[in-house]
Amino acid sequence: MSVPHSRTSLVASLRRTRNTATPTVAGSPPYRSARKQEHRFSSQRLSSTLRSQGALELSVHKEEFVSKLLNRKWALRSPATQIHQIMVSNLYREQGDAFDNVSFVNIQQPSLGKSLVAENHCQPSFYVVRDDLLHPLVNGNKARKLDALLPLLEHNSVTDVVACGGCQSAHAAAVAVSCAERGLKSHLLLRGEQPETLTGYNLISTMYGNVRYVPRSLYAKREEMLAMHANKVAGSDGSIVSLGELLEASFSNQGFGEQSVQVATRTYAESEKKVVIINEGAGDAVGLLGAIRLVEYLSQEHLFGRNQALKVIVDAGTGTTAIGLGLGAVCLGLPWKVTAVMLADTIEGYRQKEKSLISEFRVSFNLPDLDQLLSKGRGVVHWVERSLPRKQIWQSVER
Repeated sequence: MSVPHSRTSLVASLRRTRNTATPTVAGSPPYRSARKQEHRFSSQRLSSTLRSQGALELSVHKEEFVSKLLNRKWALRSPATQIHQIMVSNLYREQGDAFDNVSFVNIQQPSLGKSLVAENHCQPSFYVVRDDLLHPLVNGNKARKLDALLPLLEHNSVTDVVACGGCQSAHAAAVAVSCAERGLKSHLLLRGEQPETLTGYNLISTMYGNVRYVPRSLYAKREEMLAMHANKVAGSDGSIVSLGELLEASFSNQGFGEQSVQVATRTYAESEKKVVIINEGAGDAVGLLGAIRLVEYLSQEHLFGRNQALKVIVDAGTGTTAIGLGLGAVCLGLPWKVTAVMLADTIEGYRQKEKSLISEFRVSFNLPDLDQLLSKGRGVVHWVERSLPRKQIWQSVER
């Protein structure tokens, strides 16, 4: 918003205040009382006007920042995804088993946009973002967390990637497949012992990547484990590339510009191997960008819009996706509440992870004033305990 426009709006507000009739206070001279009341009302209106203008300027700043943040190359050609609406039957009962007498109807092409609010009052329903359909092997949020990361690796001529996860880690499988598609070598450290029969994501990881099983005692020290294996992969002639430094350079040079190419060439030209470490579950600042891109897509007027108060529910492994969604909602000024159902850690552990990722995000994108966008003393995600283990939930559904 331009300065002249701001001044014009402010003057108009003050003029309306002066023309407002003000009552007198009993026991005071009418003229003096009216002047005091007018002064107080004028101050309140001025304060309110300044706050609203500040909010508008902050909103414009948010949109400009997000636009710059997302101005980069992506692994996914489009942020678009299928959205299904699940209608819940009126037979639902709060007492007893959570799934007693409940039936669901899947509407694959629901009415969104302007008709969203009007049609949803008829019958209870919720929406499912079908990111599991983005790729046949790289399922769900894994593709989002790698959305900005993979082009960053390709652009900087990274040759090898070191990642870790559980024996059936969907993240490890996603890294293996995505790297193989781009001619990169993936080195996967999987927790525990090799199973007798390879199945599921473990089979996919073995087919597309270089798998090594790590004892749980060693896996407990993840950072040290990843660093040691990356050094082994790089060898005496290779280099370990800091993912954070590559991300900061890509943003400061506005995407993948000519200058960033020169930096990468000058730094790593003599290295035969360029190795990057990806944290467990892609828990890095760059992993947040795909979720923020998804939030921007979903907030378009023909989908959920920017005025609808949404409650976004996600399953939380490392918590990276939930933090990215919450951060995207805050940066875009959306009235969305992100709730994450915890799976692998305590609430304090997830809150610490949230603080750590947001701090890394602030440094990577030079955002010293990011705290102004965040609610004081509150995070961007509401963490909740899981009421039932996942296996028990599915057993209840299948009955």
